[in-house]
Amino acid sequence: MSPPAAMFEPVTVAPTGIKGKVNVPETATTTLTGQGQSKLLEQFGGKWDEFKFAPIRESQVSRAMTRRYFQDLDNYAESDVVIVGAGSCGLSTAYVLAKARPDLKIAILEASVVVPGWVASSSAPWFSAAPRMPSLTELGVPFEEEPNNPNFVVVKHAAQFTSTLLSKVLSFPNVKLFNATCVEDLITRPDGDSIRLAGVVVNWTLVTLHHDDHSCMDPNTINAPIIVSTTGHDGPFGAFCAKRLVSMNSIEKLGGMRGLDMNAAEDAIVKNTREVAKGLIIGGMELSEIDGFNRMGPTFGAMVMSGVKAAEETLAVFDTRKRECAE
Repeated sequence: MSPPAAMFEPVTVAPTGIKGKVNVPETATTTLTGQGQSKLLEQFGGKWDEFKFAPIRESQVSRAMTRRYFQDLDNYAESDVVIVGAGSCGLSTAYVLAKARPDLKIAILEASVVVPGWVASSSAPWFSAAPRMPSLTELGVPFEEEPNNPNFVVVKHAAQFTSTLLSKVLSFPNVKLFNATCVEDLITRPDGDSIRLAGVVVNWTLVTLHHDDHSCMDPNTINAPIIVSTTGHDGPFGAFCAKRLVSMNSIEKLGGMRGLDMNAAEDAIVKNTREVAKGLIIGGMELSEIDGFNRMGPTFGAMVMSGVKAAEETLAVFDTRKRECAE
């Protein structure tokens, strides 16, 4: 929620409420350098004694936030695509999907409070150049060529890439991100001798973390014909959907991630991103737990391109899965 308007001169207050007009500030399309920065200093600089926020009651802030949040929960209880994990693979999937199909309602679920999780704080800012440079250029992320190897480039910081990608994703009107939200289970339907995915069971992450030492708190649900799971390799919340497939007897066992081998792992992850069960597409390092691929090195290129492949796989099967869910 935006802070109250800073008042030094008469201001026009934008319409408020859920149905209010969405205003895009000038700084959303221009960089705060040069003339843009001068305008701010011209307006505010040296006038701080006169600076004052417009008055607002605390309950108004609370209502504005909770009203929108619960309306979003209601709106996205029926989604077209649910993406589990807001790392580089999940965000890349959302970016390509939202751009290709603005008619799809896309919900992103991230277990961490901070988005996009560990990726943004990682100290490893490498990207393989050949298939990855177009995505960097399209997003407007600056990078440097690695002088010792023409096949690689280096971005200024991983956080710059992931935060730029996140910003682009959240700007799409058909995408909603729910952070601090954990997937606890999968919604399934019988499909002959197998199963078909029909959505996810969710809860707040703090509740999920304390199932063993607190009374049960009923979860929530989101129905969707396609789930794209990109939760990474095994960890506190990693590879959840992959592990759940085993417990549901949908697959016999996990292949288990092998030792690090960058040259083998990156190509394998991208090429094998696919629908592993009807309605469930798995990409990124979560796929290594199913197929037994090698661990990737400190690069994000394969995860980004796996997201692109996951989007392609989604588009290929979406209409069929949606029709099946309606039957």
